[in-house]
Amino acid sequence: MLTVLLPAVYAAAVIGGISVVLALMLSVVDRIMNNYGEVKININQGQKDLQVKGGSPLLSTLAEQKIYLPSACGGKGTCGTCKCKVTSDIGPHLPTESPLLTTAEMKENIRLACQVKVKSNLSIEIPEALFNIKEFKTTVDSIVDVTHDIKEVYLKLDNPFSISFKAGQYAQLVIPPYDKIKNENQRAYSFLSTPQETGRVGFLIRLVPGGIATSYVHQYLNKGDSFRIIAPVGDFFLRETDAIMLCVAGGSGMAPLHSILFDMVNKGNTNREVWYFFGAVTKSDLFYVEKFRELEKKWPGFHFVPALSEPKPEDKWTGETGLITEVLDRYILKLGADREKEGYLCGSPGMINACVNVMKKHKVKEEKIYYDKFA
Repeated sequence: MLTVLLPAVYAAAVIGGISVVLALMLSVVDRIMNNYGEVKININQGQKDLQVKGGSPLLSTLAEQKIYLPSACGGKGTCGTCKCKVTSDIGPHLPTESPLLTTAEMKENIRLACQVKVKSNLSIEIPEALFNIKEFKTTVDSIVDVTHDIKEVYLKLDNPFSISFKAGQYAQLVIPPYDKIKNENQRAYSFLSTPQETGRVGFLIRLVPGGIATSYVHQYLNKGDSFRIIAPVGDFFLRETDAIMLCVAGGSGMAPLHSILFDMVNKGNTNREVWYFFGAVTKSDLFYVEKFRELEKKWPGFHFVPALSEPKPEDKWTGETGLITEVLDRYILKLGADREKEGYLCGSPGMINACVNVMKKHKVKEEKIYYDKFA
């Protein structure tokens, strides 16, 4: 399975890298050659009219006006989440946009806000829900190592009752300048906490070597530091049905499912059958196991299935082994094809794509598979 996925992963990485380089080149040339003055942005046919300084990407221009579009990559042109419809003529799609848009989206003139430069008056359409996304000031309440490369971070809200989100959604963490990083950056992280936890919000941050946000959190962030987040964002959340929930995650993909499952418990919504498959490499990559074992005792229909792909002899592992897709495949077969199922997936694009294929093979409808890809 892994060898099949590698070419696609490499291709995605190459496309992403080329997109970043092209975006930087275009931005530098445009900044030197042009001065666009004041321009107007019409949102949703007059619902909001903005007068802004031209020359910056639409994503950051809107953010300066406190209108926040989703952006998992912080405006680098690699995640494809900052989509909006542009109804005025601003020219053809850029080569930095096309790889991240479908043919149908391009026909509808859907654009990536991080790649669209505000050069003249323009009209756009965005979901009204985005007007509810706000910036929140917080203070770091706790930082705990849950594995060798994942930190659990809880932030105390300056206004305890200010935030409202759905379990499964995410926030954009605002990373301040540090070391050789001269500008602010934003990165998306799913809520670990539940909506019922008043006054603070939690996240899981896995260290990615060289990552701007993860390096800051793991090496520079301390308890008591001031910190800003932008939230709530995202459309990954529980669908209210009676279908069996097939949940799959790995690493920090634990966060949104943790939020969803404990939100269900808090609401007394424990009548559904849930199978939660969590993939790790060795035992040192597992966490929250006892918490979910306790949940199994309280929730008869809940089943937690951790699996190790490469257990070490010293792990003395007696649980499931193999890639999480292989474990998922075996268990779905036991559940039977005639029972209605839904998928909830959180993790890397490669893992999610592989799980979607397994679920489709077992007749889980693609429109019933919901996921949160961690770019």
